[in-house]
Amino acid sequence: MTSGHMTSGRVNSNFRLDHQGISGLGNVYYNLIEPDLVSQALARDEGILGRGGVLLVTTGKFTGRSPKDKHIVKTDGVADTIWWEKNGEMSPAGFEALYEDMLEHMKDRDYFVQDLVCGADPTHAVNVRMVTEFAWHSLFIRHLLRRPDRGALDSFVSDFTVINCPGFQAVPDRHDCRSETVVAMNFDRKLILIGGTEYAGENKKSVFSLLNYLLPDKCIMPMHCSANHAPGNPLDTAVFFGLSGTGKTTLSADPGRVLIGDDEHGWSNSGIFNFEGGCYAKTIALNAEAEPEIYASTNKFATIIENMVFDPETKELDFEDDSLTANMRCAYPMEYISNASNSALGGHPKNIIMLTCDTFGVLPPLARLTPAQALYHFLSGFTAKVVGTERGVTEPQPTFSTCFGAPFMPRRPEVYGNLLREKIAQHGATCWLVNTGWTGGAYGTGSRMPIKATRALLTAALDGALAEVKFRKDPNFGFEVPVAVSGVAELLLDPRRTWDDKAAYDAQARKLLQMFADNFKQYVPYIDEDVKAVAIG
Repeated sequence: MTSGHMTSGRVNSNFRLDHQGISGLGNVYYNLIEPDLVSQALARDEGILGRGGVLLVTTGKFTGRSPKDKHIVKTDGVADTIWWEKNGEMSPAGFEALYEDMLEHMKDRDYFVQDLVCGADPTHAVNVRMVTEFAWHSLFIRHLLRRPDRGALDSFVSDFTVINCPGFQAVPDRHDCRSETVVAMNFDRKLILIGGTEYAGENKKSVFSLLNYLLPDKCIMPMHCSANHAPGNPLDTAVFFGLSGTGKTTLSADPGRVLIGDDEHGWSNSGIFNFEGGCYAKTIALNAEAEPEIYASTNKFATIIENMVFDPETKELDFEDDSLTANMRCAYPMEYISNASNSALGGHPKNIIMLTCDTFGVLPPLARLTPAQALYHFLSGFTAKVVGTERGVTEPQPTFSTCFGAPFMPRRPEVYGNLLREKIAQHGATCWLVNTGWTGGAYGTGSRMPIKATRALLTAALDGALAEVKFRKDPNFGFEVPVAVSGVAELLLDPRRTWDDKAAYDAQARKLLQMFADNFKQYVPYIDEDVKAVAIG
């Protein structure tokens, strides 16, 4: 019996799940569709039905990812290819003990299985079987990954299996991990184990980390980015690199362009393809005027509303109350966005935007980068960790997250940097640095960059209008900054002028430059002379 023969049913406890040897379970529900998953979640008291048929859930004590609890099993097959400085090691023996104990935990319990695809380009797609303890986690990952046609499930063969047991608690000494929470990736066994956290984002990011390891061997650049293209012209594609909270989802969901995806993409020899089939958007301060498509999704059937406060009687959502977490989110399928691409494919990027959230208030709202500067800023990955995205982050924290996604990068940064550089050189993309952070002062003194100004600058960059304007050379970083852009206050384009205390700005700029220099020392042995020239200034 295969999963294809039981696509909407259950199997008995003697069934052995796939090739992983999982047996002794209770009911196993295969590939339930959205109405059935919502019903199962409600029946199991995993959530509450909200307005429009949304599912209202909370994730307990963990309302963000636990990056320090992610481990990769150090086997001979991967030992020389992993960036161990940023990825926790787990011994094969520790993993086997973890797997054995997790299987014991699973006995006699019900589980939900989704057979899903990662990657809109079938040439490079990876099949993943998701096994989850919660029905709502099964719904979440069904939204976020790509759903095969029902007929394709009969012949579905998984390349990797992910097992998520929030009720399981790891034992660090026995399982060779850091805490009771664990995300363990075993590339040789083609298996990912998640335990001790109810936060659904761990599901999608574990798969993203998987693709970030697999795809470079195929000369495909995996990217923590959103992407869109001009209406009717997939060759006019733009990608937006950035950590959570920098504007990837908001800025790519431009009603005047076609959305390819909001978070994870690959860049192959054919162009851009979305890894996912849905969106996982932050909802704090979300409003219908600024982000109408995302806002509308919070009232559509089967959308998951995660960690949001709501009126217990009317079920009306409170987009301003962050008492549960500032990392409140909604998860929904891509088709809920009216201007989403049907194919989730695009051409080679014409424009590459690197989004940064500068809490120092030093960087301009937009700058044009040379290819060497683009690699420098890509490897630097300067931004701020936004409140709530990771455990323990209670206010914006400046950070350097290489490749704008260090927590999800199993390989060394130069692997991704060199791939990006080769593709920029081959296809001639124009690169931009966009600051969605602070202006007129640092965090606590200045104000957040106006989103209308950011949108106006991006529109001008993407439609080619900036090719006609005058640029100045930034005295601190050496990149080019437009002097005047229609629809944008001229003062805003020169960050020093937005500060009342110019000496304080200069001191802050020197501090930030030194932080960049200190951080970049780790990459100097691996880069070319033109990038070193950018780093040294």
